[in-house]
Amino acid sequence: MLGLKIVLWGSLGALAWTHAGYPVVAGLAARLRGRTETRDEEAEPTVAVIVAAHNEEAVIERRVANLQALDYPQDRLELVVTSDASSDRTDELAAAAGARVIANPRGGKVAAQNRAVRETSAEILAFSDANATWAPEALRRLVTRFADPEVAYVCGRLVLQDAEGSNREGAYWRYELALRDSESRLSSVTGGNGSIYAVRREDYVDVDPRFGHDLAFPYLMVQRGRRAVYEPGAQAFEKPTPTNETEYRRKVRMFEHCWLITLRGSMLRRLPPLYAAQIVSHRLLRYGSGIVHVALLGASLALAGEGAVYLVILGGQLALLAAAAAGVGIARYYVLVTWATLVSLRNYLQRGVPATWDVAEGTR
Repeated sequence: MLGLKIVLWGSLGALAWTHAGYPVVAGLAARLRGRTETRDEEAEPTVAVIVAAHNEEAVIERRVANLQALDYPQDRLELVVTSDASSDRTDELAAAAGARVIANPRGGKVAAQNRAVRETSAEILAFSDANATWAPEALRRLVTRFADPEVAYVCGRLVLQDAEGSNREGAYWRYELALRDSESRLSSVTGGNGSIYAVRREDYVDVDPRFGHDLAFPYLMVQRGRRAVYEPGAQAFEKPTPTNETEYRRKVRMFEHCWLITLRGSMLRRLPPLYAAQIVSHRLLRYGSGIVHVALLGASLALAGEGAVYLVILGGQLALLAAAAAGVGIARYYVLVTWATLVSLRNYLQRGVPATWDVAEGTR
């Protein structure tokens, strides 16, 4: 029984730490010992904004027009649509709207981004999704952070626009952004987002095409003695998937790449102790939460007859599952996303991870 009790309390502690304890501690530490961030509001380096696209004819004209309207000198800005073998009118419409189009063979988002980087020469490389919309000052806010010579990567703030449907991703995302702000002020963020981020040209890394920049770039920058920071003033807007079920399918695809990076990307190599603790607390425990939940449930069932405290712990888990089955929004979201970590791990182990991607349901 001792072994089961260790599993139960260890699992419960791990879940409590990654979901609640770590965000609270990181927030307090950022307030007490956070860095004073350096900015240059007058900075206007040359920038290439790179949009990776695969069959995005429904949104690509709007995307180019939005970038053309940025509050940034047009003679310091290059707009590039790097097309991953689009078979619709994406290339034609992007070129007609005024973007430079780079046509690529089908190889995935990262491969298309790598090609575009090689064919541009700007000092700063900014990246965005085809379905995103940037606030007019977003790019200017991004580049102000490169006044700090230690900063190699800056991610902005993605705002999920209200949409009809049952998806509760917005509630989680607000929680995630608050934690990202704390991590940035402490040292570096542990993850970014594909809607709005930028990197110095000399710090850009050609990663495995199956990797995503969102998770790989922050820790790779830190491994090279640099910083990856969050700039909440640089805002981008996207439409979320409409339901918890469609979000579950998006998360399965996303977590497959996360497992690849976690297991094959040498995430913990050459990291400062503080940042290593952030990676374990925010990324490794979060992606492993499905495994931890299964261990907790199994131990709870085995120990149910050992005392009231074990019955309470088991009852809490069963109540969560019942609420999810009954369609209670946040409970269903949490259970589905946690289950997605397990399904994605199975998929990764069975068939690996493809480099290509498809549009998430309901986001265009």
